[in-house]
Amino acid sequence: MKILMIAPEPFFEPRGTPFSEYFRIQALTAMGHSVDLVTYPFGENKEIPGLRIIRCWRPPGLRAVKTGPSGAKLVLDFFLFFKALGRLWRWDYDLVHTHEEGNIMGVALQKLTKTPHLYDMHSSLVQQMDNFQFTRSRLVMKFFRVIESISLKNAASVIVICRSLYDHAAGITSAAKLTLIENFMDDRPACGDEGKSLRLKSEIAPHGEKVVMYTGTLEPYQGVPLLLDSVARLPGDFRLVLVGGTANQVEDLRRGLAARGLTDRVALLGRKPAAEIPHYLRAADVLVSPRTLGTNIPLKIYSYLASGVPVVATDLPTHTQTVTADIAILAAPEPAALAAAIVRAAGVEGRRIAGQARDFCRENYTPERYRELVGAALAKAVMPAPGGHARPVS
Repeated sequence: MKILMIAPEPFFEPRGTPFSEYFRIQALTAMGHSVDLVTYPFGENKEIPGLRIIRCWRPPGLRAVKTGPSGAKLVLDFFLFFKALGRLWRWDYDLVHTHEEGNIMGVALQKLTKTPHLYDMHSSLVQQMDNFQFTRSRLVMKFFRVIESISLKNAASVIVICRSLYDHAAGITSAAKLTLIENFMDDRPACGDEGKSLRLKSEIAPHGEKVVMYTGTLEPYQGVPLLLDSVARLPGDFRLVLVGGTANQVEDLRRGLAARGLTDRVALLGRKPAAEIPHYLRAADVLVSPRTLGTNIPLKIYSYLASGVPVVATDLPTHTQTVTADIAILAAPEPAALAAAIVRAAGVEGRRIAGQARDFCRENYTPERYRELVGAALAKAVMPAPGGHARPVS
Protein backbone atom coordinates (compact mmCIF):
# COMPACT_ATOMS: atom_id res chain seq x y z
CA MET A 1 0.00 0.00 0.00
CA LYS A 2 0.99 3.61 -0.55
CA ILE A 3 0.24 5.63 2.59
CA LEU A 4 0.08 9.41 3.04
CA MET A 5 0.89 10.13 6.68
CA ILE A 6 0.22 13.56 8.20
CA ALA A 7 2.23 14.46 11.31
CA PRO A 8 1.59 17.97 12.73
CA GLU A 9 4.79 17.88 14.78
CA PRO A 10 8.49 18.43 14.17
CA PHE A 11 9.78 15.14 12.79
CA PHE A 12 11.99 13.90 14.13
CA GLU A 13 12.37 15.29 17.65
CA PRO A 14 12.98 13.10 20.72
CA ARG A 15 9.60 13.54 22.40
CA GLY A 16 6.34 11.63 22.75
CA THR A 17 4.32 11.80 19.52
CA PRO A 18 7.30 11.96 17.11
CA PHE A 19 8.67 8.80 18.76
CA SER A 20 5.32 7.10 18.17
CA GLU A 21 5.23 8.28 14.55
CA TYR A 22 8.74 6.96 14.02
CA PHE A 23 7.84 3.48 15.22
CA ARG A 24 4.58 3.43 13.25
CA ILE A 25 6.59 4.20 10.12
CA GLN A 26 9.13 1.52 10.94
CA ALA A 27 6.37 -1.07 11.36
CA LEU A 28 4.53 -0.07 8.18
CA THR A 29 7.62 -0.11 6.00
CA ALA A 30 8.77 -3.42 7.52
CA MET A 31 5.44 -4.86 6.32
CA GLY A 32 6.24 -3.72 2.76
CA HIS A 33 4.18 -0.51 2.62
CA SER A 34 5.56 2.87 1.54
CA VAL A 35 4.97 6.05 3.53
CA ASP A 36 5.00 9.66 2.33
CA LEU A 37 5.20 11.71 5.52
CA VAL A 38 3.86 15.28 5.32
CA THR A 39 5.14 17.14 8.37
CA TYR A 40 6.43 20.43 9.78
CA PRO A 41 9.54 22.18 8.40
CA PHE A 42 11.48 21.31 11.55
CA GLY A 43 13.19 18.23 12.88
CA GLU A 44 15.81 15.66 12.00
CA ASN A 45 15.54 13.63 8.80
CA LYS A 46 15.30 9.90 9.41
CA GLU A 47 16.56 7.43 6.81
CA ILE A 48 14.06 4.57 6.70
CA PRO A 49 13.68 2.46 3.54
CA GLY A 50 10.18 3.10 2.18
CA LEU A 51 9.85 6.53 3.85
CA ARG A 52 9.78 9.88 2.05
CA ILE A 53 9.63 13.06 4.16
CA ILE A 54 7.75 16.04 2.68
CA ARG A 55 7.84 19.26 4.70
CA CYS A 56 5.35 22.10 4.51
CA TRP A 57 6.34 25.74 4.02
CA ARG A 58 7.91 27.58 6.97
CA PRO A 59 6.57 31.11 7.50
CA PRO A 60 9.37 33.69 7.91
CA GLY A 61 10.42 34.18 11.52
CA LEU A 62 9.03 30.87 12.72
CA ARG A 63 11.90 28.68 13.89
CA ALA A 64 10.33 26.14 16.25
CA VAL A 65 7.10 25.01 17.87
CA LYS A 66 6.63 24.07 21.49
CA THR A 67 4.96 20.93 22.78
CA GLY A 68 1.18 21.15 22.91
CA PRO A 69 -1.36 23.54 21.35
CA SER A 70 -0.11 26.92 20.17
CA GLY A 71 -0.78 29.72 17.69
CA ALA A 72 2.33 28.68 15.73
CA LYS A 73 0.87 25.19 15.24
CA LEU A 74 -2.38 26.65 13.91
CA VAL A 75 -0.42 28.58 11.27
CA LEU A 76 1.69 25.57 10.29
CA ASP A 77 -1.35 23.28 10.17
CA PHE A 78 -2.90 25.53 7.51
CA PHE A 79 0.08 24.99 5.21
CA LEU A 80 0.33 21.33 6.21
CA PHE A 81 -3.24 20.68 5.09
CA PHE A 82 -2.75 22.14 1.64
CA LYS A 83 0.57 20.31 1.21
CA ALA A 84 -1.26 17.03 1.97
CA LEU A 85 -4.20 17.93 -0.28
CA GLY A 86 -1.81 18.66 -3.15
CA ARG A 87 -0.22 15.24 -2.72
CA LEU A 88 -3.60 13.51 -2.80
CA TRP A 89 -4.69 15.35 -5.93
CA ARG A 90 -1.48 14.52 -7.77
CA TRP A 91 -0.79 11.00 -6.54
CA ASP A 92 -2.81 7.86 -5.88
CA TYR A 93 -2.72 6.83 -2.21
CA ASP A 94 -4.42 3.85 -0.61
CA LEU A 95 -4.71 5.39 2.85
CA VAL A 96 -4.40 8.65 4.78
CA HIS A 97 -2.86 8.08 8.22
CA THR A 98 -3.09 11.11 10.55
CA HIS A 99 -1.67 11.90 13.98
CA GLU A 100 -3.00 14.17 16.73
CA GLU A 101 -4.85 17.24 15.33
CA GLY A 102 -4.12 15.96 11.83
CA ASN A 103 -7.37 14.05 12.38
CA ILE A 104 -9.27 17.20 11.34
CA MET A 105 -7.38 17.20 8.05
CA GLY A 106 -8.01 13.47 7.64
CA VAL A 107 -11.79 13.98 7.82
CA ALA A 108 -11.68 16.74 5.18
CA LEU A 109 -9.35 14.79 2.90
CA GLN A 110 -11.48 11.66 3.15
CA LYS A 111 -14.56 13.65 2.15
CA LEU A 112 -12.76 15.35 -0.75
CA THR A 113 -10.88 12.36 -2.17
CA LYS A 114 -12.72 9.26 -0.77
CA THR A 115 -9.37 7.93 0.49
CA PRO A 116 -9.77 5.82 3.67
CA HIS A 117 -8.60 7.54 6.85
CA LEU A 118 -6.74 5.94 9.79
CA TYR A 119 -6.71 8.25 12.82
CA ASP A 120 -3.79 7.76 15.24
CA MET A 121 -5.19 9.19 18.48
CA HIS A 122 -2.33 9.95 20.86
CA SER A 123 -4.48 12.09 23.14
CA SER A 124 -7.83 13.77 23.47
CA LEU A 125 -7.63 17.24 21.90
CA VAL A 126 -10.00 18.56 24.57
CA GLN A 127 -7.80 17.20 27.35
CA GLN A 128 -4.72 18.73 25.70
CA MET A 129 -6.33 22.16 25.92
CA ASP A 130 -6.71 21.65 29.66
CA ASN A 131 -3.29 20.07 30.31
CA PHE A 132 -1.43 22.84 28.52
CA GLN A 133 -3.78 25.57 29.78
CA PHE A 134 -4.22 26.72 26.18
CA THR A 135 -7.69 28.18 26.68
CA ARG A 136 -10.52 28.36 29.19
CA SER A 137 -13.08 29.34 26.55
CA ARG A 138 -16.11 27.03 26.71
CA LEU A 139 -16.83 27.82 23.07
CA VAL A 140 -13.37 26.72 21.94
CA MET A 141 -13.52 23.59 24.10
CA LYS A 142 -16.94 22.73 22.64
CA PHE A 143 -15.58 23.23 19.12
CA PHE A 144 -12.74 20.76 19.70
CA ARG A 145 -15.13 18.32 21.38
CA VAL A 146 -17.32 18.37 18.27
CA ILE A 147 -14.28 18.04 15.96
CA GLU A 148 -13.01 15.07 17.97
CA SER A 149 -16.40 13.38 17.77
CA ILE A 150 -16.66 13.92 14.01
CA SER A 151 -13.13 12.58 13.50
CA LEU A 152 -13.73 9.42 15.51
CA LYS A 153 -17.04 8.70 13.80
CA ASN A 154 -15.69 9.27 10.27
CA ALA A 155 -12.34 7.48 10.52
CA ALA A 156 -12.25 3.99 9.03
CA SER A 157 -9.85 2.86 11.76
CA VAL A 158 -8.56 4.44 14.99
CA ILE A 159 -5.39 3.67 16.95
CA VAL A 160 -5.42 4.60 20.64
CA ILE A 161 -2.34 4.43 22.86
CA CYS A 162 -3.84 3.60 26.26
CA ARG A 163 -6.89 2.11 27.92
CA SER A 164 -8.31 5.47 29.03
CA LEU A 165 -8.27 6.72 25.43
CA TYR A 166 -9.83 3.46 24.28
CA ASP A 167 -12.71 3.91 26.73
CA HIS A 168 -13.11 7.56 25.73
CA ALA A 169 -13.18 6.77 22.01
CA ALA A 170 -15.48 3.76 22.48
CA GLY A 171 -18.02 6.11 24.04
CA ILE A 172 -18.13 8.08 20.80
CA THR A 173 -17.64 5.58 17.99
CA SER A 174 -17.76 1.83 17.38
CA ALA A 175 -15.24 -0.12 19.45
CA ALA A 176 -14.82 -2.46 16.47
CA LYS A 177 -12.74 0.16 14.64
CA LEU A 178 -10.40 0.76 17.61
CA THR A 179 -6.95 -0.81 18.07
CA LEU A 180 -5.03 -0.29 21.33
CA ILE A 181 -1.29 0.01 20.69
CA GLU A 182 0.83 1.06 23.64
CA ASN A 183 3.97 3.05 22.86
CA PHE A 184 6.35 0.42 24.19
CA MET A 185 8.78 0.30 21.25
CA ASP A 186 12.37 1.44 21.74
CA ASP A 187 15.12 0.76 19.21
CA ARG A 188 17.95 2.33 21.19
CA PRO A 189 20.79 -0.11 21.85
CA ALA A 190 20.63 -1.92 25.15
CA CYS A 191 22.93 -0.49 27.79
CA GLY A 192 25.75 -3.01 27.50
CA ASP A 193 28.55 -0.69 28.65
CA GLU A 194 28.18 -0.76 32.43
CA GLY A 195 31.41 1.20 32.72
CA LYS A 196 29.83 4.17 30.95
CA SER A 197 26.85 4.16 33.29
CA LEU A 198 29.17 3.99 36.30
CA ARG A 199 31.16 6.95 34.96
CA LEU A 200 27.95 8.94 34.47
CA LYS A 201 26.88 8.13 38.00
CA SER A 202 30.18 9.34 39.42
CA GLU A 203 29.69 12.62 37.52
CA ILE A 204 26.11 13.28 38.61
CA ALA A 205 26.56 11.95 42.16
CA PRO A 206 30.22 12.69 42.98
CA HIS A 207 29.77 11.99 46.70
CA GLY A 208 28.14 8.60 46.23
CA GLU A 209 24.56 9.82 46.64
CA LYS A 210 21.61 7.64 45.64
CA VAL A 211 20.42 8.96 42.28
CA VAL A 212 16.70 9.60 41.74
CA MET A 213 16.20 10.32 38.06
CA TYR A 214 13.46 11.85 35.94
CA THR A 215 13.74 12.02 32.15
CA GLY A 216 11.40 13.84 29.77
CA THR A 217 9.80 17.19 29.17
CA LEU A 218 9.40 19.74 31.94
CA GLU A 219 5.81 20.71 31.18
CA PRO A 220 3.75 21.41 34.35
CA TYR A 221 1.46 18.39 33.88
CA GLN A 222 4.48 16.06 34.22
CA GLY A 223 4.49 16.68 37.97
CA VAL A 224 7.98 18.16 38.36
CA PRO A 225 6.79 20.63 41.06
CA LEU A 226 5.51 17.66 43.08
CA LEU A 227 8.84 15.90 42.63
CA LEU A 228 10.77 18.96 43.83
CA ASP A 229 8.51 19.25 46.88
CA SER A 230 9.41 15.65 47.75
CA VAL A 231 13.19 16.25 47.62
CA ALA A 232 13.31 18.09 50.95
CA ARG A 233 11.68 15.02 52.56
CA LEU A 234 14.32 12.61 51.27
CA PRO A 235 17.36 11.60 53.35
CA GLY A 236 20.47 13.68 52.72
CA ASP A 237 22.19 10.95 50.72
CA PHE A 238 19.62 11.18 47.87
CA ARG A 239 20.18 13.41 44.84
CA LEU A 240 17.56 14.24 42.19
CA VAL A 241 18.69 14.37 38.54
CA LEU A 242 16.44 15.85 35.85
CA VAL A 243 17.23 15.01 32.21
CA GLY A 244 15.27 16.95 29.58
CA GLY A 245 13.52 20.26 29.02
CA THR A 246 14.21 23.24 26.81
CA ALA A 247 17.00 25.68 27.68
CA ASN A 248 14.44 28.23 28.91
CA GLN A 249 12.64 25.65 31.05
CA VAL A 250 15.92 24.51 32.59
CA GLU A 251 16.94 28.08 33.38
CA ASP A 252 13.56 28.87 34.96
CA LEU A 253 13.82 25.71 37.04
CA ARG A 254 17.35 26.59 38.11
CA ARG A 255 16.11 29.90 39.50
CA GLY A 256 13.29 28.07 41.27
CA LEU A 257 15.76 25.67 42.89
CA ALA A 258 17.75 28.57 44.29
CA ALA A 259 14.58 30.04 45.81
CA ARG A 260 13.76 26.66 47.39
CA GLY A 261 17.30 26.13 48.69
CA LEU A 262 17.66 22.94 46.64
CA THR A 263 20.51 23.88 44.33
CA ASP A 264 22.91 21.36 45.88
CA ARG A 265 20.39 18.52 45.92
CA VAL A 266 19.15 18.68 42.33
CA ALA A 267 21.13 18.39 39.08
CA LEU A 268 19.64 19.82 35.87
CA LEU A 269 21.23 18.20 32.83
CA GLY A 270 18.94 19.47 30.06
CA ARG A 271 18.35 17.47 26.90
CA LYS A 272 20.62 14.57 26.05
CA PRO A 273 20.87 12.56 22.79
CA ALA A 274 18.25 9.81 22.68
CA ALA A 275 20.95 7.15 22.26
CA GLU A 276 22.49 8.22 25.59
CA ILE A 277 19.31 7.91 27.66
CA PRO A 278 19.66 4.15 28.40
CA HIS A 279 23.04 4.86 30.00
CA TYR A 280 21.52 7.60 32.15
CA LEU A 281 18.69 5.30 33.22
CA ARG A 282 21.17 2.61 34.28
CA ALA A 283 23.12 5.23 36.27
CA ALA A 284 20.07 5.79 38.48
CA ASP A 285 19.09 4.03 41.69
CA VAL A 286 15.43 4.99 41.25
CA LEU A 287 13.47 6.22 38.22
CA VAL A 288 10.45 8.40 38.90
CA SER A 289 7.37 9.46 36.93
CA PRO A 290 5.50 12.04 39.04
CA ARG A 291 2.83 12.99 36.46
CA THR A 292 -0.21 14.61 38.09
CA LEU A 293 -2.48 15.60 35.19
CA GLY A 294 -4.01 13.82 32.21
CA THR A 295 -4.82 10.18 31.62
CA ASN A 296 -2.34 9.20 28.88
CA ILE A 297 0.52 6.90 29.85
CA PRO A 298 3.87 8.74 29.86
CA LEU A 299 6.08 7.37 27.11
CA LYS A 300 9.02 7.17 29.51
CA ILE A 301 7.28 4.47 31.56
CA TYR A 302 8.07 1.76 29.02
CA SER A 303 11.82 2.45 28.91
CA TYR A 304 11.83 2.83 32.70
CA LEU A 305 10.23 -0.58 33.24
CA ALA A 306 12.57 -2.29 30.76
CA SER A 307 15.71 -0.78 32.30
CA GLY A 308 15.99 -3.06 35.34
CA VAL A 309 16.02 0.00 37.64
CA PRO A 310 13.25 0.39 40.29
CA VAL A 311 10.40 2.66 39.18
CA VAL A 312 8.23 4.97 41.30
CA ALA A 313 5.06 6.41 39.74
CA THR A 314 2.09 8.39 41.01
CA ASP A 315 -0.90 6.21 41.85
CA LEU A 316 -3.15 7.80 39.23
CA PRO A 317 -4.91 6.47 36.10
CA THR A 318 -2.19 7.99 33.92
CA HIS A 319 -0.02 5.14 35.23
CA THR A 320 -2.30 2.51 36.79
CA GLN A 321 -4.17 1.62 33.59
CA THR A 322 -0.97 -0.28 32.68
CA VAL A 323 1.40 -0.16 35.67
CA THR A 324 0.64 -2.37 38.67
CA ALA A 325 2.22 -2.75 42.10
CA ASP A 326 3.95 -5.89 40.81
CA ILE A 327 6.19 -3.90 38.45
CA ALA A 328 6.50 -0.46 40.09
CA ILE A 329 6.06 1.25 43.45
CA LEU A 330 2.97 3.44 43.31
CA ALA A 331 2.62 6.54 45.48
CA ALA A 332 -0.15 9.00 46.25
CA PRO A 333 0.49 12.30 44.42
CA GLU A 334 1.69 14.23 47.45
CA PRO A 335 5.26 15.00 48.56
CA ALA A 336 5.56 12.86 51.71
CA ALA A 337 4.11 9.76 50.02
CA LEU A 338 6.31 10.19 46.94
CA ALA A 339 9.42 10.61 49.10
CA ALA A 340 8.57 7.48 51.12
CA ALA A 341 8.06 5.47 47.90
CA ILE A 342 11.45 6.61 46.57
CA VAL A 343 13.17 5.43 49.77
CA ARG A 344 11.42 2.05 49.48
CA ALA A 345 12.43 1.75 45.82
CA ALA A 346 16.09 2.31 46.70
CA GLY A 347 16.08 -0.81 48.90
CA VAL A 348 15.56 -4.56 48.54
CA GLU A 349 11.88 -4.22 47.61
CA GLY A 350 12.77 -1.96 44.69
CA ARG A 351 15.31 -4.39 43.27
CA ARG A 352 12.80 -7.25 43.43
CA ILE A 353 10.10 -5.25 41.67
CA ALA A 354 12.58 -4.00 39.04
CA GLY A 355 13.40 -7.58 38.09
CA GLN A 356 9.70 -8.40 37.72
CA ALA A 357 9.21 -5.32 35.55
CA ARG A 358 12.02 -6.27 33.20
CA ASP A 359 10.65 -9.80 32.82
CA PHE A 360 7.18 -8.40 32.11
CA CYS A 361 8.53 -6.16 29.33
CA ARG A 362 10.50 -8.98 27.71
CA GLU A 363 7.39 -11.14 27.59
CA ASN A 364 4.77 -8.59 26.51
CA TYR A 365 6.49 -5.72 24.70
CA THR A 366 8.07 -7.27 21.60
CA PRO A 367 8.56 -5.86 18.06
CA GLU A 368 6.57 -8.79 16.66
CA ARG A 369 3.57 -7.94 18.83
CA TYR A 370 3.84 -4.28 17.84
CA ARG A 371 3.82 -5.05 14.10
CA GLU A 372 0.89 -7.42 14.59
CA LEU A 373 -1.15 -4.62 16.19
CA VAL A 374 -0.25 -2.06 13.52
CA GLY A 375 -1.26 -4.59 10.88
CA ALA A 376 -4.62 -5.10 12.60
CA ALA A 377 -5.33 -1.35 12.59
CA LEU A 378 -4.37 -1.16 8.93
CA ALA A 379 -6.67 -4.04 8.03
CA LYS A 380 -9.61 -2.29 9.69
CA ALA A 381 -8.89 0.86 7.67
CA VAL A 382 -9.23 -0.94 4.33
CA MET A 383 -12.07 -3.30 5.20
CA PRO A 384 -14.62 -3.32 2.38
CA ALA A 385 -18.11 -2.02 2.68
CA PRO A 386 -20.69 -4.83 2.48
CA GLY A 387 -20.36 -6.47 -0.93
CA GLY A 388 -17.10 -4.66 -1.68
CA HIS A 389 -13.52 -5.87 -2.01
CA ALA A 390 -10.63 -4.98 0.30
CA ARG A 391 -7.14 -4.07 -0.83
CA PRO A 392 -4.51 -6.65 0.15
CA VAL A 393 -2.69 -5.92 3.41
CA SER A 394 0.66 -7.50 4.26
